[in-house]
Amino acid sequence: MSNYEIIFKLTLACILGGLIGLERESLSRPAGFRTYTLVCVGSTLAMLVSLDMYFQFYRSVNADPGRIAAQVISGIGFLGAGTIMKEGPTVSGLTTAAGLWGVACIGLAVGAGMYLPAIVTTMLILFVLIYFAKFEQHFKGMRVYKGLLMVVTDGPGQVGNIGSILGEQGVLIKNISLNRQESDNLLEIELLLELPSERSIEQVVEELAVVKGLQSIDRLN
Repeated sequence: MSNYEIIFKLTLACILGGLIGLERESLSRPAGFRTYTLVCVGSTLAMLVSLDMYFQFYRSVNADPGRIAAQVISGIGFLGAGTIMKEGPTVSGLTTAAGLWGVACIGLAVGAGMYLPAIVTTMLILFVLIYFAKFEQHFKGMRVYKGLLMVVTDGPGQVGNIGSILGEQGVLIKNISLNRQESDNLLEIELLLELPSERSIEQVVEELAVVKGLQSIDRLN
């Protein structure tokens, strides 16, 4: 592999990763322009090193050119996990984490010389990030998400009872978090609910007020 080809691959990775990073930067996401660019360039270098080692030693040892590249895919998970944040009952940063994983794959493709797949994947990721957000907002407008924090007396069947009440109202539990307070024999239940358009959070709270052992119920958003 010539030096010119190496420089071209690294430069292309810098451009492709930067394009996706600019979109994330414009939305003030945890990982932006520089992070995406570094991940893409670094992944390309990892693939270049992997291929170079293979061509140098494949005659003398049983070298696997995909071993270093495989570690990039698993290792990027630690970086992606750092962008995922839990805020109350909601979780944010999943799209950014998925984008980092995708950019790492693009970098590996560039390093392997698969220029067309890398460019097409970059365009598709940008299309998804920019235009799918509009479709997502449209469908989100048809759904209502609300958070509740309930404190009830701990006992068998409490969570099931709450689930039954919500189910009768057509309310879906999208996320639930339980925290037991052993000293007071209380159970703290944090709920993220998806409400049908015809039902308000006030109606849901009113129905949940009949739960046996209810100490308090508060809205989170």
